Amino acid sequence: MSNQTIAKTTAKYLLQINAIKLQPAKPYTWVSGWKSPIYCDNRKTLSYPEVRNYIKDRFTEIIKSKYPDVEVIAGVATGAIAHGALVAHELNLPFVYIRSSVKDHGLENQIEGHIEPGNKVVIIEDLISTGGSSLKAVTALREANCQVLGMLAIFSYSFQISENSFKKIACEVTTLSNYNQLIELALEINYIKPEEVDILKKWREGPGNWKGM
Repeated sequence: MSNQTIAKTTAKYLLQINAIKLQPAKPYTWVSGWKSPIYCDNRKTLSYPEVRNYIKDRFTEIIKSKYPDVEVIAGVATGAIAHGALVAHELNLPFVYIRSSVKDHGLENQIEGHIEPGNKVVIIEDLISTGGSSLKAVTALREANCQVLGMLAIFSYSFQISENSFKKIACEVTTLSNYNQLIELALEINYIKPEEVDILKKWREGPGNWKGM
């Protein structure tokens, strides 16, 4: 299955189940205060067996192909915990998950589960936006003296800031679908109007300054 086919199919599923919504004329407001024409909640994929199995199978195939020597699967809390566990189960590998910060009680863990120094790890993420939580996961594993082989995510907004950040820390990222593929599909199936394409592209180029239509 080609990368483009995977990207298109993934985007189609995300639109069908309303895990992703596009509303250029009525933007959403993120916690950061950014105005956004897109809403993304990939946790919804877990409620649809066909979709979650598709994601699990594609992740598994990519890992077998690109990272055959992987020893541990790690999910980023909280959105990728379930997807990571599904992949680990399919590959019969240990699973851990990574908190956004160190727990403030008990053993004060950031990595939950058992992991050994030197373990080769693939990280599963549900969504990459600015890359903040994803980068923290890579840092936490490296500080535990583990080798991060790469990160797999369901979807990425493809912000330049996140792409630059991952290059800076030399972490390979593979996504099933991305913002550009989503826009192409949305136009193809008449989910959006042709005149909305430029608006959606401008938002991705400067999300922090975008004020809407």
